[in-house]
Amino acid sequence: MSSAAVDHDVVIIGAGISGIGAAYHLSTLCPDRSFTILEGRADIGGTWSLFRYPGVRSDSDMHTLGYSFKPWTADKSIADAASIMSYLRETVEEYDIARHIRFQHSVRRAEWSSEDARWTLSVTTPDGPVVTTCSFLFVCAGYYSYRAGHTPDFAGRDEFEGLTVHPQDWPDDLDVEGRQVVVIGSGATAVTLVPALAELGAEVTMLQRSPTYMVARPDTDRIALGLRRFLPDRLAYRIVRRKNVFQQQFVYRKTRTDPDLIRRRLLDGVRAALGPGHDIETDYTPSYDPWDQRLCLVPNGDFFTAVRSGRARVVTATIDRFTREGVALTDGRELTADVIVTATGLELVNLGEMEVAVDGVEVDFSSTLTYRGVAYSDVPNLVSTFGYVNASWTLRADLVSTYVCRLLNHLRDSGHVQATPRRRPEDAGMTLRPWIDDFSAGYLQRMIPALPKQGDREPWTNPQRYAADRRALVQQPVDDGVMTFSSPRVAVAAEW
Repeated sequence: MSSAAVDHDVVIIGAGISGIGAAYHLSTLCPDRSFTILEGRADIGGTWSLFRYPGVRSDSDMHTLGYSFKPWTADKSIADAASIMSYLRETVEEYDIARHIRFQHSVRRAEWSSEDARWTLSVTTPDGPVVTTCSFLFVCAGYYSYRAGHTPDFAGRDEFEGLTVHPQDWPDDLDVEGRQVVVIGSGATAVTLVPALAELGAEVTMLQRSPTYMVARPDTDRIALGLRRFLPDRLAYRIVRRKNVFQQQFVYRKTRTDPDLIRRRLLDGVRAALGPGHDIETDYTPSYDPWDQRLCLVPNGDFFTAVRSGRARVVTATIDRFTREGVALTDGRELTADVIVTATGLELVNLGEMEVAVDGVEVDFSSTLTYRGVAYSDVPNLVSTFGYVNASWTLRADLVSTYVCRLLNHLRDSGHVQATPRRRPEDAGMTLRPWIDDFSAGYLQRMIPALPKQGDREPWTNPQRYAADRRALVQQPVDDGVMTFSSPRVAVAAEW
């Protein structure tokens, strides 16, 4: 039996990097609103406390992956998970956020009542199910399932006599020294794992079906270090953050307007990093344009160093099946392995795998339109955070949190209690597009059919561009004629 309902103005789902940032914004921009954070796990941090594989680190610089309101002051701008967790714990302590967090509280279902202008949340806890209600739901649960990562159904998997492990479930006691390790995959996780495993004494093979673009960069930002010698931390951080945002967006725009130029420069960088004797065409030249999938950052060129040293190698081929001793390839070769790491991606989910109903009708999010990439057509008082695929996650999380606070303050000031994105008559014939365009990564493509659609005009678009999002979420009026405001309680009382 569920316990009695506990009511809040806002419920934040998730105490990862997005949820902690949301709590800060609510505390500072909406101090009149009560809120709680429901976190399904026993710790903060989301991704950064969940993943424990060797070398786990950011693949974005911390001047943009960090919060706009809290400077990143460590020397390394490409940081390991432990450093990021320290930063998040400092944020929680500095802004008194811990008292708002309820750990091991997993929201399984959310039901909206227009009559009451309230969400009712069914929550699983170690002490049994509880019910929480709120007027506004802010979902900061990330975009992938915490239950398990994505692993293809490899033929013969049960025949392999060694250990098979997914990076999302890395064993704490796994010793790879002196062992042959095959890492299946070519994305950011694989590119991080290969040099880390080689450093631990493994003989590593990265087995990829197709290459990924890689770019080597220092793990420190010389401009940031220089500015901090002369300027206060906050000012130096703000300058470097703007610099890095500009650089990210400039490079991304060039990949759209002149992909051949960016491709040549990326591959020239790989050639210079590896030296002679490597098959750049086969092993390092993707079939797609840069930023059709995320670029893989190689801090200090560690991946290339491992390959040059002979401690790691790259094999580009397709898998026929697992065997007793390793992996058989379709070209007849076999890779011997003691450990196989399936760095094959994540299972994406919508809203943390939570069921949602509005006025008794189950919401099929694939039939909704995205409103500015943050809300859903005909779903009231709900916003979710999804960061950038072409830049740092937190850049967008900060914008979304600011927008939520603007929306809540507009509701208060206008005397309304419900905010719902509604199609206008002129939106009826819109051409519909996938939720994110021009991004072919498998983990997203597997999920696209279940995600909301984009339209062909604002605000039914999800541009994945920081400047456009900043205008839409921070600068433009909240009352735009599409986000509609109402007061169901007032209407019901008047009719009675």
